[in-house]
Amino acid sequence: MTRPRIVVSKCLGLEHCRYDGSIIPEPIVTALQKYVEFIPVCPEMEIGLGTPRPPVRLVRIGEKIRLVQPDTGRDLTETMQNFASAFLGALPPVDGFILKNRSPSCGIKDAKIYAGPEKAPAVGMGPGVFGGAVCTRFPDLPIEDEGRLTNRALREHFFTRVFALARLREVLDSGDMSALVAFHTQYKFLLMAYNQSRLRELGRIVANPQRRPTKEVLAQYAAGFRAALARPPRRPAVVNALMHALGYFSEKLTSAEKGYFLDLLNAYREGRQPLSTLVGVLRAWMLRFEEPYLAEQIFFSPFPEALISLKDSGREEV
Repeated sequence: MTRPRIVVSKCLGLEHCRYDGSIIPEPIVTALQKYVEFIPVCPEMEIGLGTPRPPVRLVRIGEKIRLVQPDTGRDLTETMQNFASAFLGALPPVDGFILKNRSPSCGIKDAKIYAGPEKAPAVGMGPGVFGGAVCTRFPDLPIEDEGRLTNRALREHFFTRVFALARLREVLDSGDMSALVAFHTQYKFLLMAYNQSRLRELGRIVANPQRRPTKEVLAQYAAGFRAALARPPRRPAVVNALMHALGYFSEKLTSAEKGYFLDLLNAYREGRQPLSTLVGVLRAWMLRFEEPYLAEQIFFSPFPEALISLKDSGREEV
């Protein structure tokens, strides 16, 4: 698999750089290290605050949100904004971000906003200065914090996207239309499970009846592909993709085998079975009946299996 390139908050298991000099053990980042290329960053360290350091916070002043350091009285808003602009502008092509939640610098939506710099109540929540800049500059890339990634569905959606976008980046770098055709063929079932209307649209782009330049086709496809994977797949669409896969074996299975799979499918539809159970059955049949087209479908293995974990925070998907 192509190694995704992910920007990650350095304090998440990589370096002792929090305001109190600590590091946050983060098993997801640890698990990913073998499979991705990380670009670590600690915005507060990068603007010269050092560690340990007096903490910073977001403060509402009039209609504006400012990043201030109460102990020193420093307003660091413009300094952080300038760093974010320079850092993000200098990045190579990346496939996603994992940022520290609730951080006044790195938070993507849940940093506390206070009414004043000291001993004032929280009056709302929002993105940190750096995290907000990331979301503005890269609206079509996977951007998550470590808190949301404790939810299994969101985590696997994130993994699926970053590995897909890494493969897509490789196709874009090649500038080769045949590479795009092969990529689209391998992702047909995954796109079917995510967004069927986008699948049809992307198929038309690849067909290229207008004979547009390859560079233009690649750019249009990339934009459509990112949009197709923007939201987690809905269960009915996944069921449809699984039924399509079953069709490849319909004349080769016994009635008992078909019944067993359909029972599993109904349990999945009702939320009583994980997708991995049905995928495992289909993969066994792929080997048994030697179905090369299904075997190359990324849908059945969208990211390294070692990253699959049954652990789940149980929180609602938001």
